[in-house]
Amino acid sequence: MAGDAEATRRRLLDAAAREFAEHGIAGARVDRIAAAARSNKAQIYHYFTSKDGLFDAVLRELAEAILRDAPIDATDLPGYAGRLFDRFADDPVSARLANWYQLERAGGKATVDLVVASTTDKVAAVAKAQADGLIPDHFAPVDLLALVVHLASLWHSVTPEVGDLTAEHTRAHRRQVVVDAVSALVRD
Repeated sequence: MAGDAEATRRRLLDAAAREFAEHGIAGARVDRIAAAARSNKAQIYHYFTSKDGLFDAVLRELAEAILRDAPIDATDLPGYAGRLFDRFADDPVSARLANWYQLERAGGKATVDLVVASTTDKVAAVAKAQADGLIPDHFAPVDLLALVVHLASLWHSVTPEVGDLTAEHTRAHRRQVVVDAVSALVRD
């Protein structure tokens, strides 16, 4: 029975990730999530309390995967940016979820404890590397982290016009642009 409950929870999370990536938090519908998961809306509320709680659970899983697949090394921010680029290129659903999170949770609505804690830890790691003289300090730690993260996700958020002009760029080329840009940021 416990296996069935975990399987149901897993199906709900997977279906929700796809629904939220496609429609955002506001546009996502719990009835579509339940149908895609071969479950019912009552199970969503049982496991996650609300649609926002379900989104938070999906985002928490995304954060865990990013922390696992793209750990920060504040002394090698170009490498970190490359790993982040790879994570989003390998899983476009994650890139879309991150974009929706930025759009719909802007203005102080960050509620995913793991995201808040990991961001705080990353800023502290950058600050330590700067204090130790391992990377330049011409940007405040939080500003430098923001620049690195946004450069890593650059190709997943360009306008359609830029996308059209760079359609022939290979993944390797796009990744190299990210790594080179971050290298330029941390050059003395």
